[in-house]
Amino acid sequence: MIDTGSTGFMMICSSYVFFMTPGLAFFYGGLCRRKNVVNTMMSSIFIMGLASVLWVAIGYSLSFGGNVGGIIGTFQNAFLNGVGWEPGAYSDQIPGLVFVAFQMMFAIITPALLTGSVVGRMNFKALFLFIILWSLVVYYPLAHMVWGESGFLAAIGSVDFAGGNVVHISSGVSGLVLSLILGKRLGSEQGNFLPHNIPFVVLGASLLWFGWFGFNAGSALEANGLAAHAFLTTNTSAAMAMLTWMLIDMIRDGKPSLVGACTGGVLGLVAITPGAGFVPLWAAFIIGGLVSPICYFAVSVIKAKFGYDDALDAFGCHGVGGIWGGIATGLFAKSSINPVAQWDGLVFGDYHLFVAQVLSIVVTIAIAIVGTLVCAGIVKLIVPLRVDEHAERIGMDEAMHGERAYPTFTGLD
Repeated sequence: MIDTGSTGFMMICSSYVFFMTPGLAFFYGGLCRRKNVVNTMMSSIFIMGLASVLWVAIGYSLSFGGNVGGIIGTFQNAFLNGVGWEPGAYSDQIPGLVFVAFQMMFAIITPALLTGSVVGRMNFKALFLFIILWSLVVYYPLAHMVWGESGFLAAIGSVDFAGGNVVHISSGVSGLVLSLILGKRLGSEQGNFLPHNIPFVVLGASLLWFGWFGFNAGSALEANGLAAHAFLTTNTSAAMAMLTWMLIDMIRDGKPSLVGACTGGVLGLVAITPGAGFVPLWAAFIIGGLVSPICYFAVSVIKAKFGYDDALDAFGCHGVGGIWGGIATGLFAKSSINPVAQWDGLVFGDYHLFVAQVLSIVVTIAIAIVGTLVCAGIVKLIVPLRVDEHAERIGMDEAMHGERAYPTFTGLD
């Protein structure tokens, strides 16, 4: 029987993506340069339309309808054929259509995350085509392998409560690969580009933090104790990561930065995502406390050493943070909290889950790399991936959209 309380809860959680995706647009938009803010925000916003249409048409079916070798679904539920008001295969508490809507949230936000790596130089037409192909080649197969019926990564015993592999590692690694293909922004070697609007960053981070409760707590698929547990682990990890990044700022510069505090909060949300409904509450302190120094090292040392231009650190935050979160789930998960985990984590004396987590991360990275190369290669045959030098110099807003974010341009860029 359908539980009306759980149904209402899940419908509310499903709507949070329409806070999170604009929140991401503000977060990324505040971090970029003035002349690129419209394009940067548009790169997140348009995906709400594109991914929603793709999801209802074929995305849900390829992710959750049927099974082909544990890798991908079938077209049996294309255009939601056979999915209705009654409970579906993935929950006996909520209508199948509500599950569709909830999973659509992940399909929207995930490709939006990777756009942070290519800010300031990717042709918008190419990005539009790339997101279509990437959803087909990378996201839908990963969603099926992790969460779908007889999915390969679920079958080996790995767990991912709300999208460590499916959302963060896939988007972060794909963003890095795409940024390498595009090359560096003009002037990036002469110095760092500073955020142009810190209040935008704060607004975006706040909306993301709020929306993440639907993201993680909603992954319980019921209004129950597990949802409450995921809610608290999520907030605790984010809070710890914020404080830890502020401490890093104090050690490095003698003063905490607002951008750093917001970045830390988002990192804590990323890191707890795969384990929110598996790890004890005390583990959230450790997961959030360690993700900030890990990711800080990635964006300040590794990025500088290898010289790649991950513009807004989508890989350094989501890719690296997601990898840490997946590993941490293998360390701290308890089957007594959520029996979906077949084994306890490594710190409790069992190595099986830890091995499965590492294997799932490796597979996810491989799919993201190969899939991004394939998608970018196809798009390149149709339209140029990168804008020309003139467009990059005058700004993506004017060149790609014929708009400016602000009434006057003061030359601050």
